[in-house]
Amino acid sequence: MSGEYTTAPRDAALAVVQYNGCPVHSPATRGTSARRGENQVNVEQARFNMIEQQIRPWEVLDQEVLDLLFQVRREEFVPEPYKALAFADMEIPLGYGEVMLAPKLEARMLQELGVKPGDKVLEVGTGSGYMTALLAHRARHVYSVEIHPELKAFGEKNLQAHNIRNVTVELGDASRGWSAHAPYDAILLTGSVPVLPEAFQQSLAMGGRLLAVVGEEPIMEAVLVTRVGEDAYRTDLLFETCIPPLRNAWRPSRFVF
Repeated sequence: MSGEYTTAPRDAALAVVQYNGCPVHSPATRGTSARRGENQVNVEQARFNMIEQQIRPWEVLDQEVLDLLFQVRREEFVPEPYKALAFADMEIPLGYGEVMLAPKLEARMLQELGVKPGDKVLEVGTGSGYMTALLAHRARHVYSVEIHPELKAFGEKNLQAHNIRNVTVELGDASRGWSAHAPYDAILLTGSVPVLPEAFQQSLAMGGRLLAVVGEEPIMEAVLVTRVGEDAYRTDLLFETCIPPLRNAWRPSRFVF
């Protein structure tokens, strides 16, 4: 089963999260409202620090992307045991061998993919739904495919909580392509692949973009593939990075001597 969810403004109060190192006054010296207000300030300061100290220095300069990071509250997509690490420069475990990518990488991917308001987007790997939410705020519709039923449910729950309706989350293995709703204007792979399957390129609309991290540890590179003709593609090498592989990603045969 897949769920249908449309981006809408959200006016709910900030979630109260204690970030590492932020002081919290004891109940004896501060009332509940005062502590809540202070925690909210701490959260927003931590978010600001994440954007200014981690993300902007990583060549993420698109102001619309930076503004969106203030709007979509990352801590509300993080599993409960790791909420204090929501703004840390690290991958966050989601279980089942999957992770949320580091914030600077999420932001850089979003910037380089260049999603536009009329775009139909394919995301491979829903995870917590955070990257899905970022894409949904910029796209017409996002089709997100998750291989783990538990993570599909977790991601859908988070998207519903944020009233994001222009997303269809589907259960399946999209590691070698997902043509169900092709052609796509943009495709994002949230895990690495040793070799990029041709099926993804063939699912692009004319002018469509595909962002993937290609290679194997310790050498991987983010690439942007743009369809420029019926059978013509341009590949731009973006930056070096290293992220966990997609589950069941295709690997070429190796010679054994």
